[in-house]
Amino acid sequence: MSTILLVEDEELNRTLVKAVLSRAQVEAVRGAAVLDATSLAAAREQLGSMDIDLILLDMNLPDGNGLTLARELATGGMSGRSRPAVVAVTASVLPEDRAAALAAGCDGFLDKPYAAAELIAVVAEHLSPTG
Repeated sequence: MSTILLVEDEELNRTLVKAVLSRAQVEAVRGAAVLDATSLAAAREQLGSMDIDLILLDMNLPDGNGLTLARELATGGMSGRSRPAVVAVTASVLPEDRAAALAAGCDGFLDKPYAAAELIAVVAEHLSPTG
């Protein structure tokens, strides 16, 4: 079973993502455990204590920019754990924002707002063995 870490400070967004993923019928997503963190500090704590397969990473968090965490992970900040895939999730849709996320080490980018099918497709892409 895969483990997804949802790093999102807005409660409504966390609730919606969890609801969508819990109902997903795509094999790569079905049954995945979805953990959450509301800040960079909480995300680092989760990452230090368990294996995570995918991070859905909001860019605007109370204690900083999500790209900070993406950079840490890209430069080996996992110490002994395998690096999870990282998908930036943000309302910032300018081409330079997408480029900055990819340059920081994100594996994908999901624009807010998004449809449930888009979320499931991105998650499945990064959780599948060939993804």
